[in-house]
Amino acid sequence: MPYEPPTHTVERSLRATTGAKIIAGVDEVGRGAWAGPVTVCAAVTGLRRPPEGLTDSKLLTVRRRDALNLQLREWVTSFALGHASPEEIDERGMTAALRLAAVRALEALPVRPDAVILDGKHDYLGAPWKVRTVIKGDQSCVAVAAASVIAKVQRDKMMAELGVDHADFGFADNAGYPSPVHKAALEERGPTPYHRLSWAYLDALPQWRHLKKARSWADGSAPEIEGQLGFDF
Repeated sequence: MPYEPPTHTVERSLRATTGAKIIAGVDEVGRGAWAGPVTVCAAVTGLRRPPEGLTDSKLLTVRRRDALNLQLREWVTSFALGHASPEEIDERGMTAALRLAAVRALEALPVRPDAVILDGKHDYLGAPWKVRTVIKGDQSCVAVAAASVIAKVQRDKMMAELGVDHADFGFADNAGYPSPVHKAALEERGPTPYHRLSWAYLDALPQWRHLKKARSWADGSAPEIEGQLGFDF
């Protein structure tokens, strides 16, 4: 299906309205997975013409995404990755974990950006970062699209490596997201050390439900875990 290529429109607007010179595009992957970290990439691209075919990583075939990833790592001005572990997701909730991973990525850049273009409608980053949120920014903004591809390829590689000792879960194919293979392995074997143990899927596994981690805010209320899918996906 044809799609409009991403542009530098938002970046040019930020430069004009805020005076920002170094602008990072930020995107995440792994928000809705049952297992593995949430991964964030921050990419700085400047205003150069991007590689042909760049778009949201989810719209690309694995082969094309892998090829673009190699191109982008050489083409971008700079990039960095940040991760929040399953344990950190369980302890903090997804919004806080996303911020943790994003800050780790941004602070790992060689030069601190003046502004950030964040994919989506919610600013999970916040002060002191100057943030512009863009819905479907991974399709419309060059820097965010670049970040989406690099983040996706890196996390997929990580999950394949984690899955070597847990072949029944199919991490190399599902990257820790819900799938029939993943569901069947959970029912039979229970969660691995890489699973998010505060996630709702454990409610449907009576034999493993005792492993579920409960979290609560200081006032005793149970927090919502954003982005998760239950067992009956």
